[in-house]
Amino acid sequence: MNRPLDSVPAGGSAAPAAVQVVPQRDGSVRDPGLSRLAATVERLREELAQAHSDAAGRSLIELAVGMLVERLQCGPTEASVQLASLSEQAGVPVLDFAADLLNQAASDRISAVARTFVASSADGTDPVALRLRTAQAHAIAAPDTEAAARSMLEHALRPLGAGAVAIWAAHPDQSLSLRGSAGFGPAEAQRWRHVPPGVFTPARHALDQRATAAIPELAGASLPSIGQHEFTGGRLAVPAGLGGRLIGVLEICWHDALPEQTRPLQRQVEALAELAAATLETWTDDEADAGAADTEFDALRRLTAGVLDPCLILCLAPDSTEVPLEFVVRDVNPAFVDFAGRPTNTVLGARLLEAYPLAAEPGGLAVKVEHVYATGEPFRTQRMRLAAMVDGVPLHTHGQVSISRHGHHVLVIWRLEDGTTPVARLLQHAQRLGRIGGFEENLRDRHIAWNDTLFELYGLPPTAQPIPLEHLGEHAHPDDRDTIDRFLRTLLHHQRPASTAFRLQRPDGVTRHIRVVAEPVHDPDRGVRIVRGAYQDVSAQHWTEVALAATRDQLAHSEQQAAERSRLTLQLQHAIMPPTRGPLDLPDLHVAVRYRPAEKDHLVGGDWYDALTLPSGNVLLCVGDVAGHGIDAATGMVALRNALRGLAATGAGPAQLLSWLNSVTHHLTDNVTATAVCGLYEPATRRLRWARAGHPPPVLLRKGRAETLPQIGGILLGALDHADYEEHETQLDVGDTLVMFTDGLIERRDQSVHASLETLVALTEKASRPAQSAHAALDATLDHLLRYSPADTDDDTCLIGICVDEGPTGEAE
Repeated sequence: MNRPLDSVPAGGSAAPAAVQVVPQRDGSVRDPGLSRLAATVERLREELAQAHSDAAGRSLIELAVGMLVERLQCGPTEASVQLASLSEQAGVPVLDFAADLLNQAASDRISAVARTFVASSADGTDPVALRLRTAQAHAIAAPDTEAAARSMLEHALRPLGAGAVAIWAAHPDQSLSLRGSAGFGPAEAQRWRHVPPGVFTPARHALDQRATAAIPELAGASLPSIGQHEFTGGRLAVPAGLGGRLIGVLEICWHDALPEQTRPLQRQVEALAELAAATLETWTDDEADAGAADTEFDALRRLTAGVLDPCLILCLAPDSTEVPLEFVVRDVNPAFVDFAGRPTNTVLGARLLEAYPLAAEPGGLAVKVEHVYATGEPFRTQRMRLAAMVDGVPLHTHGQVSISRHGHHVLVIWRLEDGTTPVARLLQHAQRLGRIGGFEENLRDRHIAWNDTLFELYGLPPTAQPIPLEHLGEHAHPDDRDTIDRFLRTLLHHQRPASTAFRLQRPDGVTRHIRVVAEPVHDPDRGVRIVRGAYQDVSAQHWTEVALAATRDQLAHSEQQAAERSRLTLQLQHAIMPPTRGPLDLPDLHVAVRYRPAEKDHLVGGDWYDALTLPSGNVLLCVGDVAGHGIDAATGMVALRNALRGLAATGAGPAQLLSWLNSVTHHLTDNVTATAVCGLYEPATRRLRWARAGHPPPVLLRKGRAETLPQIGGILLGALDHADYEEHETQLDVGDTLVMFTDGLIERRDQSVHASLETLVALTEKASRPAQSAHAALDATLDHLLRYSPADTDDDTCLIGICVDEGPTGEAE
């Protein structure tokens, strides 16, 4: 009868248990107890592997079921039944069918590999795509990156002949950390847990080149790496990234030479690298790093608490992932005093370059901090330039600086060259330049303190006795003594802050205009013990105000003249082109006009138009724009418009009219340039002859489709003594609409003229109203163009719409 070894008969002692020795074939003996224990361990290991395999298989099948739920719009139970039925019809296992289904639906690297490998290999192994999907499922179900690395090696890399794999995480300081590995011994993995910056490994080479590093034999490459003594054969280091961002490296090791880098092998390795990147994104050591950082931070705080020099404890900013790195002031020691004179709370918690933006200058504090953090090498100097910006004023000082790295933190210690902070020196300079003198008067012991500037304001030597407030009236102009009395009554009797201005009469006979500001300092019993304040010499300001008062009338007169000039210019423009004008009915044409002046009255422009019947029966249609604004532009507009009217009576064509008008502009006006479009419409043939001088071409709207007329040649008016212009002919039909405009309708600061014309064409098509009458549609089109104009230059705009009617309706201007 067998019984447990630890059972003891009642009332007796345990007898030595007999040990049965089992002879082996080789003559050795084996302990049956150890054999049973080894068998139990092996069985548990197989059960654990099977559990992992089952979990990975379930993950793969659940992904396929989820895809069927989305595609078939059914519930999970029905989708599971459908998956089993489809795999049975296909004659393949459910796991294989689920992997194939995912490969067909997905657009990742594994599905790309699946499209290449559509069948099993010649020796009967599983398809590549199924192995990759299995590795992916195991990685998803893995509890950490280490388990994910083992899964990749077992299911995807051993069939490729690989013996080990390492997953490296890349850090902003150019260092690497081993997040997961398989195939190496525990001691080797621990030894390569962290690779500092500057160590050129295959993984670092892949990151620097942002491409796969293929090493035929590691033994001859002189590159240190994990497992370099055991795996001396080929190596592949593949950058691992997500969304265009590299976050690590997948390193694969072979005992023998590197296999041939075929395209299918490369695609498998790229798919595994993408899986490694997803694993790094999911399983990180941030919590452990945070715990270590907190321990380091507490130790640094205790260390710096006893340092008598100012200390800053910096840490990497949370969102700092690229060079240059950004640091945050995590803490300061009790002895910290900002050399720029700011309160500590304005520096604590701020980014280093926000608190000290001038530290980014070449060789500055920020550059040294980044170097120390990246290399770990301490930095010390006997003299460094420290700079800060306070309210837009740059402040500089020099001091001894020491910078050192402590784990995840950087410690900065400085000692200024002198005890006077730059802010104190800045205040002294500001008082001197602003002629401000400060004082403090003790009303009980009559002790008075003045600074040097105040002695200068009073015209007294520095050895003279300061003057008490109660004697201030004796040194003021007699007419200002009542003002001084009110000031002292408010300050000393009502015990409130007070200020006033008076004329100070100095002993040397000079009178200065002074402004004094003072406030009482209350005791706990609400009595006034001390008065503090400042005097400022405002003589220059006073005489400036006198000079300003003398010119105010002249300024008002000039403003009145400018307003009158602008009013006359506006009246002149409105006399020629009123902002609103009723429609014109010309032979075969219906003309409507819209004019939008500039938003600012002083920007009265030179836009003009004209539409009238000539003695020949033809209709003159023109629009133009004189460069500039104001009275000169308005008078130039009147001259050109009237000149064109007179020239058109000769019966000449549009090109000849513009050539003559160019000569008029060049010779008869004072430095005026302009653009224009001139057209002659023949009612009998509905033919339009037109020419342009540097002006945007008209837009033709026909049957709901809009287009610009050709960009024929023609220089702007007034630029040259003589210029020739091209003439173009356009045949119009009944119902056509012609839109002529000035550049104020289309000009944009961020677009070319060509792009603005395309926008206007599209806007014209949207504005067409086929269901309305021709006249109503024309008015609606012009209103729409003016309302939704994309222009942003605040220029005046002239817009003319010409609609071709069925027959002549009379002659009118």
